[in-house]
Amino acid sequence: MSRFETRLKETAERVNTALDGLLPRDQGPESRLISAIRYSALDGGKRLRPFFTMEVGRMFDADEGALLRTACAIECVHTYSLIHDDLPCMDDDDLRRGRATLHRAFDEATALLAGDALLTFAFELLGEPATHSDPQMRCKLIVALAKAAGAQGMVAGQVADMAGADIGSDLIAVTRMNRLKTGALINFSVEAGAMIGCASEAEKTCLLRYAHDIGLTFQMVDDLLDAEGVVRDTGKAVGKDKARGKVNFVTVLGADATRERIGMLASQAKQHLSIFGPRAAILLEAVDFIVDRRH
Repeated sequence: MSRFETRLKETAERVNTALDGLLPRDQGPESRLISAIRYSALDGGKRLRPFFTMEVGRMFDADEGALLRTACAIECVHTYSLIHDDLPCMDDDDLRRGRATLHRAFDEATALLAGDALLTFAFELLGEPATHSDPQMRCKLIVALAKAAGAQGMVAGQVADMAGADIGSDLIAVTRMNRLKTGALINFSVEAGAMIGCASEAEKTCLLRYAHDIGLTFQMVDDLLDAEGVVRDTGKAVGKDKARGKVNFVTVLGADATRERIGMLASQAKQHLSIFGPRAAILLEAVDFIVDRRH
């Protein structure tokens, strides 16, 4: 196992343990809802977004407790987005991370409400003094996450994705959609680590450019996996976009041109980290992980 894989695994384990302790227990009248929340939130994903928050913050010797709680809030938002994305009114998927999607394991109403609960719980986490001693920092994190997750970010991207070819079938339209749907939360994950670490404006600029490029790279790889992957590797259905008439990087560019752009963006992302020297070694390795991933 590489150093990067070890760090990613360690971060995932820390986030899983922290979430297990932070999320409510399934008892009382709300037990079915709580069980559904925990079913999705503790299902053992890669925790890549929390990883970026933790690793960026560590570059600036930020407080580990603040980073971990913020990382957990980010994972709650990400999990909520997956639950809602899988619903019958959205993508109507049966499989996520190798097992039944939440609305299949429970029911549609419970899944909808579990997603709502996770979204609001994220802001509860960020607002609590345990996340950061400075109330101004907590407010900044809340506002930045709200923008990334809402109508200026992830939700806007989901609307465009649901519109399919109506958004346009050109590269500009597809890039904008994915910068919102996938990139906005990845951007915040990187930005949050820089904020908590009190990075300089110049450092934040480089990190956000890095986040922009890895966000697009991540989505391009995802589109290739949807077009060419197999369920055994991806843990979710493949060939969905083509079947539903959706546009993505592969439908617009073709597979070969998408691979070329992945290489270009990966190289560019690494260049943005040059000012950090060896401190950014793990973030550099993260680029290769995203390019080479199979699920």
